[in-house]
Amino acid sequence: MSSRLRYSPAMGTLLDRPVILFLLMLSASKVFGSNICTSQGVTTCQRCLAVHPTCAWCFQEEYGKGGSSASRCDLKQNLLKGGCSSTAVEFPSSTLSIQEDKPLSDKASGTADDVTQIKPQKIHLALRPGDTKHFTVSVKQVEDYPVDLYYLMDLSFSMKDDLARLRTLGNELAVAMGRTTSNLRMGFGAFVDKTTIPYMYTYPPQTLTNPCFGIHDTCLAQFGFKHVLSLTEKVARFTEEVGKQQVSRNRDAPEGGFDAVVQAVVCKDKIGWRPDASHLLVFTTDAKTHTALDGRVAGIVQPNDGQCYLDNENVYNKSAVLDYPSLALITDKMSENNINLIFAVTSYVVPLYQEYSQLIPGTTVGTLSDDSGNVIQLIQDAYAKIRSKVELELLGVPEELNLSFNATCLNGEVIPGLKSCSGLKIGDTVSFSVEAQLRGCPKEKSRTFTIKPRGFKDSLEVTMDFACGCECEAKAETNSPVCSNGNGTHECGVCQCHQGRLGPHCECSVEDYSPSDDANCIPKPEGPICSGRGDCLCGQCSCHANEFGQVWGKYCECDDFNCLRFKGSLCADHGKCSCGLCQCDAGWKGENCNCSTRIDTCMSSIGMLCSGRGNCECGVCQCTQPGAYGETCEKCPTCPDSCTIKKECVECQHFKRGQYTDDNSCSRICKDEIKVVDELVFHDRLAVNCSYKDENDCVEYFQYYEDESGKSILFVVKEPECPQGPDILVVLLAVAGAILLLGLVGLLIWKLLVTIHDRREFAKFEEERAKAKWDTAHNPLYKGATSTFTNVAYKGN
Repeated sequence: MSSRLRYSPAMGTLLDRPVILFLLMLSASKVFGSNICTSQGVTTCQRCLAVHPTCAWCFQEEYGKGGSSASRCDLKQNLLKGGCSSTAVEFPSSTLSIQEDKPLSDKASGTADDVTQIKPQKIHLALRPGDTKHFTVSVKQVEDYPVDLYYLMDLSFSMKDDLARLRTLGNELAVAMGRTTSNLRMGFGAFVDKTTIPYMYTYPPQTLTNPCFGIHDTCLAQFGFKHVLSLTEKVARFTEEVGKQQVSRNRDAPEGGFDAVVQAVVCKDKIGWRPDASHLLVFTTDAKTHTALDGRVAGIVQPNDGQCYLDNENVYNKSAVLDYPSLALITDKMSENNINLIFAVTSYVVPLYQEYSQLIPGTTVGTLSDDSGNVIQLIQDAYAKIRSKVELELLGVPEELNLSFNATCLNGEVIPGLKSCSGLKIGDTVSFSVEAQLRGCPKEKSRTFTIKPRGFKDSLEVTMDFACGCECEAKAETNSPVCSNGNGTHECGVCQCHQGRLGPHCECSVEDYSPSDDANCIPKPEGPICSGRGDCLCGQCSCHANEFGQVWGKYCECDDFNCLRFKGSLCADHGKCSCGLCQCDAGWKGENCNCSTRIDTCMSSIGMLCSGRGNCECGVCQCTQPGAYGETCEKCPTCPDSCTIKKECVECQHFKRGQYTDDNSCSRICKDEIKVVDELVFHDRLAVNCSYKDENDCVEYFQYYEDESGKSILFVVKEPECPQGPDILVVLLAVAGAILLLGLVGLLIWKLLVTIHDRREFAKFEEERAKAKWDTAHNPLYKGATSTFTNVAYKGN
């Protein structure tokens, strides 16, 4: 591999910028005539271990004496060859051990206490700075998993007809969800808005108890959030409590639904969330909702703290005290309590809640009909969508640790850079390969963090030890006699000198400086002393302090701030600078670490890399198809239409053939629902009828339909139109008949020609005979009889 070198007079050394540092370290190729460990010129054990995972430190007192120039920081094999005892080598190694690894369950039986949906469950990880370890996480969606469903309803006046509809849906909802789980619990809660001006009516005074006063109706007094029914298996209780409810009325259009969401999530004991169940929070409304800082209009400035504030009557009693929650708070509380939020909202506000869904992971959006009549189907579809996706989330990961993922989803297809899989069915198992890399050393020696599928109770607990220190540091001796009678601390075989002292054993004082010693501090003739960044004291360089970072090296040639920058950030904030080279974090590459190795940012909505119209470079799509543009090259007026694109999905999903089937990419690219029909019925303006000829020359008909929520469906005609094949019997009879007919026709023609010919000859003969004239002249050849005999026996007349 070629490399570009530059010479820096100020540094007095060569900086090999684009050489792949990792290979350089592993192969111990020479830099400045040494390897990566010795080239840094480090003088402490801890800094030596931070250079690279291959570096070791020798704390043997006698090592390097006798005129040897051996460095205590070197490759382990070099230290042993140099005479360092194996017991005096500090070389902590990275380790990974699985502490709990129960097998995945197939089905939940009654309760989910003994159900395992992720493996392993516990691992212990020890990492050195710069080192990496790999492990695999497997996740399975088990059958018949318990479900807790809490129905959170907007009871403002505009939802009056929806409440009437909901009173009849209890049994139907239980039956519908019973097809998915045999262990269902349902609960109910309601919300309106904050009970203070300007969100509520206060005049005339009667509106405080009946907000509908003056409009010939009766309403409940306004409330923020009211918990009505805890989660229960008794469907009759759900129907009974819903039947008791009445709507209320508030002044402004947006509602206080997010206040209710937080209370429904965090009040676990009162709501009755089971730790061993899937948690569905169904949020139904036909209006927008207030978010954080909206409370300032009412003088409410205290931020929402995410705590439970339900009083003895199960009413939210901090409605007029705490501001509306932020989206970040909702996200944290949902993740903490494993809640899956379903926005069941009317078409008017669907776009808004779809935007919320993008910002709050683990949420789905469905379009609610005006009277909530389709809420059961909506909940079923949303739950199926939740169960069809597995997405890992990370909790409590140290900043110094980089985790990168590769997903192995359906058909064993590996997708780099992803920590989620979609298009799954109940019982499917997916796995994620995780690479952990330690970038630096935190203050604490160990940390525990969690990897879990979003919305699952199961998780992987990772206990991590940071192998950053040296055991020999515990035996350090302050004011050691080894260091020139107490002029330093003897630590790990070397002296750490007190201020004003220098030398291997702190034997030199800065007051003993002599200009003749400068020759030992110049890397090359006529070069600057200590690279212009230090003083030569006692024959060795004492590097200056620098406001930008640290300077080190035998000639002060190295620092941690003179590396390439990207948009003003050193190593693009995705790596660390070491002696002129950027050492990139996991997931980043390039001379200045500005190029991401992730490809999930290039995945389009149909699951294709850059929509199949470009290349993913540094985590960004570079469109190569003429006319294509957009973040994932999804827009292209001159590209093939939707019929052409969806044709391959029909081929692989319905007929199990085609390009996507051959390369095992069908499940990743084609997320459409397939419905087989006898004939196509045009749905609306969002539907497109398509047709194409398959490999058998049959015409396949299908319809691509995308509803307002973005869900796409392919209606495929069950039987294609194929050209009729020839009837063999008819063909044989036709051929035989044709041959016979041709024979007869030929025979008739021959007979006709012969007849005509004969008639012509006969006519000619007759004509010749009619013209003939016969003479009676004497025949000169005739001679008469010379003798005559008489027959005596003849008695004729």
